[in-house]
Amino acid sequence: MTDDHQRVAWVTGASSGIGEALAQSLAADGWAVILSGRRMDALQRLSETLDGPSLILAFEATDHEALPALVERALAWRGHIDLLINNAGVSQRSLALDTDFAVYRRLMEIDFFSPLRLTQLVLPHMVERGAGRIVAISSLAGRIGSPLRTGYCAAKHALLGYFEALRAEVELAYGVAVTSVLPGSVRTAVAANAVQGDGSARGVSDDNIENGIEPARVARIILGGIAEGRREIVIAEGAELHASSLRASDPERLFDGLAREGARLAQARAAAGSAFRPDPRRVAPL
Repeated sequence: MTDDHQRVAWVTGASSGIGEALAQSLAADGWAVILSGRRMDALQRLSETLDGPSLILAFEATDHEALPALVERALAWRGHIDLLINNAGVSQRSLALDTDFAVYRRLMEIDFFSPLRLTQLVLPHMVERGAGRIVAISSLAGRIGSPLRTGYCAAKHALLGYFEALRAEVELAYGVAVTSVLPGSVRTAVAANAVQGDGSARGVSDDNIENGIEPARVARIILGGIAEGRREIVIAEGAELHASSLRASDPERLFDGLAREGARLAQARAAAGSAFRPDPRRVAPL
């Protein structure tokens, strides 16, 4: 089945948080939406609430072998994909000294290689059409190296680097736009679902996340920026917005502040010994 008129968006990580809010906003604006994530039940519930057509393509982010067939199904649904939003990801809350190597590999697989592979498979279709936009939901942690997130920061830095370089290759040459999004603290389950040093889920949120920006507002900002053709969208408030500004204007001052937070965490680790777990009430933002 093809439909050359209705715009089609594919949103990964659509089962909750920013992805869910993006899917809802896109559907309300008349888009046909492809919903992807791990949890079929959550995707099904979301699909039933949308105003307009939707297709559920559930998959594990690390199952890269499944992606070619899923892309074929996505393209067959309406005949085209106008917007791909790479949103799925997982965060981290553990010091480098306490983090298994396997955790770093998992973070890179989910937060970097999965969106890279999906983009690699969708990109030729957009190039052939001479149109389309690819969005990467990175993080302020993709620009600022924050304690407790060495693996997460590494993956999000890599994501920004890949998509900035991709934009240079495809924007003017093939008419494919690329937008990077750098949110700060958003009120989602990202901190509760974050992996600890042994790979287990953290299970509790951070105060800064609980007081973060509402996902619906974040979705509106993202889609507004896309409509304006923006290449990069920073979404932050308060201390996080200040940190983002310092990264460009006075990085040494920012590095000093981050080092002080690292020293505080090191002292807390020494006091707690092997049982150290960061206090969610005192986790620095980003």
